[in-house]
Amino acid sequence: MNLSIQGRTAVITGGDSGIGLATAKVLASEGATIILTDKTQEPLDKALQELQKYTRQNSSIVAIRADITNNQEVQQLAGEVKKKYGGADILVNCAGARGAAGNFLTLSDQDWYDTIDIDLMGAVRVCRAFIPQMQAKKWGRIVLIASENAFQPYEEESPYNACKAGIINLAKCLSRAYAKEGVLINTVSPAFIATPMTDAMMEELAQQRGTTVEEAVEWFLQNKRPHIEVHRRGNVEEVAAVIAFLCSGLSSYVNGSNYRVDGGSVESAFG
Repeated sequence: MNLSIQGRTAVITGGDSGIGLATAKVLASEGATIILTDKTQEPLDKALQELQKYTRQNSSIVAIRADITNNQEVQQLAGEVKKKYGGADILVNCAGARGAAGNFLTLSDQDWYDTIDIDLMGAVRVCRAFIPQMQAKKWGRIVLIASENAFQPYEEESPYNACKAGIINLAKCLSRAYAKEGVLINTVSPAFIATPMTDAMMEELAQQRGTTVEEAVEWFLQNKRPHIEVHRRGNVEEVAAVIAFLCSGLSSYVNGSNYRVDGGSVESAFG
């Protein structure tokens, strides 16, 4: 499919693995220049090597380390993108973490602050840094990664739930503010995708239950995510396909929307 993004410049946070890397592969194969960013250089360099085979002629891929919890590093990243590539056309914010989890009454203020710092304020920082570049071009696409937890919160993940609900509200707010300047902003809400984050969750669950990881996944599907009607974890490529559409020239009438990629996990029809 021609997504009409050849020659566009895409910044992807959380790009060293999971949904971010899968999205980078799709956008690179469509001819976009990719700026891959994450907080640790070694896995970022490894991802860059993996991504090389997806590049097309006249496009390029570069890895720039930046921590989205550090506003100075985010601003430096934006400055480098502006200097070398004339600014970003596309921003996909995949960086995030499960954060503090457990009984609500046991979670400290610092637990909440740490989770908010990456899962909500990280999105605030990157949007603040890159929206002006898109305004200058009068064209832009921003996709923020939310979660099923925004609509169907789970009791042990209260900070994460609140942050992901905030992401959807943030995107809606920004979509109203900047659409008139050609910047379209949407969210994607995955559920139980096979990523390093959910791998870690399943490994922890397997240890707790004294089972294999595969048995832990099956237990989790039956007991914690019974409405995933396809009865499996999702693949990062399935999420990346939806993100890529929202980054494309084909999505020119999509703004302020949330797309659930959840296998049916959210029980409500209107969530």
